[in-house]
Amino acid sequence: MTTVVLITGGASGIGAAVARRFARAGARVVIADLDEVAGPAVAAEVGGVFVPADVARERDNHIAVEAAVNAFGRLDIVHLNAGTGGAGGAGDDFDLDCYRRIIAVNIDGTMFGIRAALPALVSAGGGAIVVTSSLAGIAPNPFDPVYSASKHAIIGLVRSLAPALTESGVTINAVCPGFVDTPMLAGIRDHVLSSHLAIADPDEVADAVQTLTRHGATGEAWIVQAGQPPTPVTFPAIDLSSTG
Repeated sequence: MTTVVLITGGASGIGAAVARRFARAGARVVIADLDEVAGPAVAAEVGGVFVPADVARERDNHIAVEAAVNAFGRLDIVHLNAGTGGAGGAGDDFDLDCYRRIIAVNIDGTMFGIRAALPALVSAGGGAIVVTSSLAGIAPNPFDPVYSASKHAIIGLVRSLAPALTESGVTINAVCPGFVDTPMLAGIRDHVLSSHLAIADPDEVADAVQTLTRHGATGEAWIVQAGQPPTPVTFPAIDLSSTG
């Protein structure tokens, strides 16, 4: 049976690399994105379907899922990759509109995407959700603290939802890339290079996404850095049953 994959933010960067990788493996791909030029181009390249969508709008997430089911009859894998940044810090560089957009896209968009996809995944007998967080979701990020906060929230959501989704046969995991050669990096690319920090190719992240849909575990966050194998994060074990 052919696998059907929905990718948000699939018009460029990591999302486009994921689309190409799954298409090469024989999957049918649906790309949801705001970019109505690059999105259709990538969809045509991989023989897939493009859906214009703003993940910050709940209805757009349902429309994207419906498009996948209507086009290919089912939904097996969802990569919630759409994201944004650039709100600055808490001082004079703080941008309120950008802050609200980051929260809407990165956090609301993730929750909306999960909620929209779950019925279709369960109907197909189970499936996999992979969310794009960031290395900034695990470690401090002085470049963009608001972006970092949103990516920390995504990891908390993934880890907290995973046990509840187990009985439905749906796994949920996060990829946490470091610096990746995508349009989002453009504004700080020169600084990153001058700081001698490695920049990963988007396909390195796509490889990790594909692995996470196959390896069967759930509630994990995997670090992806240039030239290094993907590595699951080891979180501290906390005994919530202890009463002291």
